[in-house]
Amino acid sequence: MKVEEVPEKSNLVLKEVGKAIVGKENVLKMILTTILADGHVLIEDLPGLAKTLMAKSFARALGLEFKRVQFTPDLLPSDIIGVSVFNQKTLEFEFRRGPVFTNMLLADEINRSPPKTQSALLEAMQEKQVTVEGKTYPLPRPFVVIATQNPIEQEGTYPLPEAQLDRFLVRLHVGYPTREEEKEILKRRMERKKEEVDINPVVSAEEVVEMQRAIENVYLSEPILDYIVSVVEATRRDKRNVEIGASPRGSLALMKLSRAYAAIEGRDYVIPDDVKAVAVPALSHRLILKRELWYTKVSQESVMEKILEKVPVPKFE
Repeated sequence: MKVEEVPEKSNLVLKEVGKAIVGKENVLKMILTTILADGHVLIEDLPGLAKTLMAKSFARALGLEFKRVQFTPDLLPSDIIGVSVFNQKTLEFEFRRGPVFTNMLLADEINRSPPKTQSALLEAMQEKQVTVEGKTYPLPRPFVVIATQNPIEQEGTYPLPEAQLDRFLVRLHVGYPTREEEKEILKRRMERKKEEVDINPVVSAEEVVEMQRAIENVYLSEPILDYIVSVVEATRRDKRNVEIGASPRGSLALMKLSRAYAAIEGRDYVIPDDVKAVAVPALSHRLILKRELWYTKVSQESVMEKILEKVPVPKFE
């Protein structure tokens, strides 16, 4: 597939998902950008804001197999990746695959499970494979994890460690709908006379992989590469607000996302606006703020926005 075909197919997907999700165009576009950049999404927001519906809608529109795991304190790693079971007929152990063997995995309320279970996703997310009893099993392609977190209920939860957060290409916040959008949600529910929204596949899993490969052909000029590195370096130099800045993994995330964003926008080259559009969701969760800011209303996103304003944007003739 050529880069020129990506915008048309992307618009079809976003239009189809828009049947279920009212508004939130920027969030939907960023989720699709992350999928095309072959990354994983962490959605952190209040209950009832259609986080699960977004994941299911994208899976259907993209023609992907979808599985959901509700993370709970008693969830074990084997409940996610699978377990070996003794077959009495063959007198051998057989590996029973867990829900991680899918195209899109929804890890619902991922912070409700202990670190041992959370880390079971690490190899799957990073290497696109799982290893059980010394044997490695590749995961289907594409493979996307969409995880959700509820930011208001922290009692009895296990916050994701920085190493695990870093595995997510972006962290997104959905936010409440506007008054008009909420009214439209009610109208659509009345019109369809059922809870389920009919989403049709507009591309296939194979086409999604082809779109991901096409992203690799999006051009990055030297000034854009310098700009990406400057933005990431600026997170490390902000000694007033930031304890630890983004790592080179942050630079790679910014590069992959800006290329995918440019392709969706209909270009086979990246401009500074593409980098700026993805910088906050790509880098904010990679910042560890100063301890004194923990007790204020200063967020990682607001710190990242200020850092972005200070970095000079490259000029093009």
